[in-house]
Amino acid sequence: MRIIELNETTRKNIMVDLLKRSPGQYEEYADKVNRIINDVRMNGDKALFAYTKEFDKVDIDKSNVRVTEEEIKRAYEKTDPKIIDIIRKARKNIEDYHAKQKQNSWFDASKEGIILGQKVTPIEKVGVYVPGGKAAYPSTVLMDVIPAKVAGVERIIVLTPPDKDGSVYAGTLVAAKEAGADEIYKAGGAQAIAAMAFGTESIPKVDKIVGPGNIYVALAKKAVYGHVSIDSIAGPSEILVLADETANPRYVAADLLSQAEHDELASSILVTTSRELAEKVSEEADKFLKTLSRSGIIKKSLDNYGYILLAGNMEEAIETANEIASEHLEIMTKDPFAVMTKIKNAGAIFIGEYSSEPLGDYMAGPNHTLPTNGTAKFFSPLGVDDFVKKSSIISYSREALECIHEDIEAFAMSEGLDAHANSIKVRFS
Repeated sequence: MRIIELNETTRKNIMVDLLKRSPGQYEEYADKVNRIINDVRMNGDKALFAYTKEFDKVDIDKSNVRVTEEEIKRAYEKTDPKIIDIIRKARKNIEDYHAKQKQNSWFDASKEGIILGQKVTPIEKVGVYVPGGKAAYPSTVLMDVIPAKVAGVERIIVLTPPDKDGSVYAGTLVAAKEAGADEIYKAGGAQAIAAMAFGTESIPKVDKIVGPGNIYVALAKKAVYGHVSIDSIAGPSEILVLADETANPRYVAADLLSQAEHDELASSILVTTSRELAEKVSEEADKFLKTLSRSGIIKKSLDNYGYILLAGNMEEAIETANEIASEHLEIMTKDPFAVMTKIKNAGAIFIGEYSSEPLGDYMAGPNHTLPTNGTAKFFSPLGVDDFVKKSSIISYSREALECIHEDIEAFAMSEGLDAHANSIKVRFS
């Protein structure tokens, strides 16, 4: 891995380089995505099934687009019982963590006859997109479906592309069933996003779409936003390790490579105050590359977006971490909790050398659907709040309104809105 000394110029160049990975940089695909969306919007199932034939090379129609209970049963039979048990353990941890996020409606009343409050209502219908093929991740199914279930969403549908034989990856079906999905459909790509956004004869229209996908899926979610809500426009995976001379270089290298194996656009960055650690991490990474099955992808990822950044001191290292605002941030320093208090921008923070990133991907409980491409500066991990909406509650008695009606009327008139003022005034004329 390349070792770069941090300064204002190198930091700026790295930020520009990392932003090239954003889905917003691939607008050349937008016209094709928009054509697919408009076709599905106008022609429903006919377009959806045609694109499934074109892109997934499989015949799907109204009779087999929905996964049956028999198909789910076969998926359980094909899945290693040990993996099913692990899925259930992960489900329990994810449920327990997200249950703590749940908010209740609240109301405050005063003796003057004023009632103010907030009504928390689950979204009615949510669509979860699940990638297929080589990118089939049952863990992501759990992370996307369970918070919606905890929030109380009435209807959760899952869409995922079928294999060429018309089946769906068994692990995806098991995870969806265990998480509590209500329906599962065989559809992928931009056409699946369009089907959920506008509805077809077979696919119900939803109120919100969540879940990761390739550039076509990301751009499709961007295009339908406003017709439905979405979680985010997710970019490639990324990890930043913040470490000092006390860190174990073998652990650091292993963790950096854990994200680099996702794809060539994944970003793996070490920010450290120790040149000795930097050099040892680079050596350990080279050793791992000789043994890992996805070393080709990892090498391209590291060549494109892998960095070891040398900071003059820990404050500069922390400032750089906050500027990059990584999806995953690991802290391996002498006093990691003290460093954690200074971190402002990160999707998930992993503290200490035994809290490696895959712990969050699979088993700990916090959500692994996280903000990418610097959006951790203003976005949060997927959670229960993403599946509820909040309504303000306002109730005034005549006596309570009478005390302030002249103020409201004057305020409205100052904005030139005499109908607003009149709406209050008529009650006291």
